[in-house]
Amino acid sequence: MRQSKVFPMQSTNPCGDDGAAPAAGSGHCASRGQRRARRGAVVGLMALLAAWSAPAAAQGDPGAAYPARPIRIVVGYAPGGATDLAARLIAQKLQEAWGQPVVVENKPGAGSNIGSEQVARAAPDGYTLLMGTIANATNMSMYRNLNYDTLRDFVPVTQVMSAPSVLVVAPAAPFGDLAALIAAAKARPGTLTFASSGAGGSPHLAGELLKIRAGIDITHVPYKGAAPALTDVVSGVVSMGFMTALSAVPHMQSGRLKPIAVAAERRLQQIPAVPTMAELGLKDFEVSSWSGLFAPARTPPEIVARLQREVSRILSLPDVREKFAAQGADPVGSSPEQFRAYVRAEIDKWAQVVRASGARAD
Repeated sequence: MRQSKVFPMQSTNPCGDDGAAPAAGSGHCASRGQRRARRGAVVGLMALLAAWSAPAAAQGDPGAAYPARPIRIVVGYAPGGATDLAARLIAQKLQEAWGQPVVVENKPGAGSNIGSEQVARAAPDGYTLLMGTIANATNMSMYRNLNYDTLRDFVPVTQVMSAPSVLVVAPAAPFGDLAALIAAAKARPGTLTFASSGAGGSPHLAGELLKIRAGIDITHVPYKGAAPALTDVVSGVVSMGFMTALSAVPHMQSGRLKPIAVAAERRLQQIPAVPTMAELGLKDFEVSSWSGLFAPARTPPEIVARLQREVSRILSLPDVREKFAAQGADPVGSSPEQFRAYVRAEIDKWAQVVRASGARAD
């Protein structure tokens, strides 16, 4: 049988299998070393382009690399209060989720204005935040020379919680319901008194709102904090007071305080038998001690959005909801737009009360 011959394939590369084709217009073949050098140059160029593109991506989305270092949450009150406890709970959960330290820093004084002013002047990078409160709404009217503007100098991130107020009296008080209290105040104008934790706080302005809505004259007695105010309401030194559910519910359950009405949209789960102000005839009478997270103005919206999403997720956790419920508070987790609208409404609402009552903190 005739065997066919196999002819070897001829290379089409004029420089042979070991050489690179000559460059256009050149009759020279590249050596193997030259080829390696060219490949190295290409790889280096690709690495350089990647290095340039990474910062550009980060600049396009600042939230992508956030947080890259520790975060501070400033609280304008002393440790141990409701706002401080809420801030520490959120800080702990953020630290667990992000793997970066989240530190709560207490800056009490001047109705929480010291801490608020510090955050208003901080760099707008998401690493200094404020756990603000209703004081950031009321102080806009209560102080003539405030060194910040809540809506101008802050970006509202999300409302964290809301704790309704309860109008309470001593067990031995001669009135057991709102109608009897109003009748007694009208019978003796200026004689009945109401306690507050200090001028300009929500208990003070709640009392001023009661005066306006019920058409009565009762005398404000300010204290240096909620604890001494509560003590004198319990003992009957003052006639009444608006207390947060956090501080009032345990004393109501033990019989040391007598509840009159809840200053909220609905009854409280902890004291379901106590009616709301609206049920008793005083419509739109809602006074809540709330707290929420704020960032300095001009903080990148991507960082604000990331903070809001994570805090909202935290507030939906069962263990977090249980802790807030035990304090008589409701977790919220609103969007930045919803929170801004709420803060604006609170500023307007309390400005009307301040104007009508003439109340001032300075």
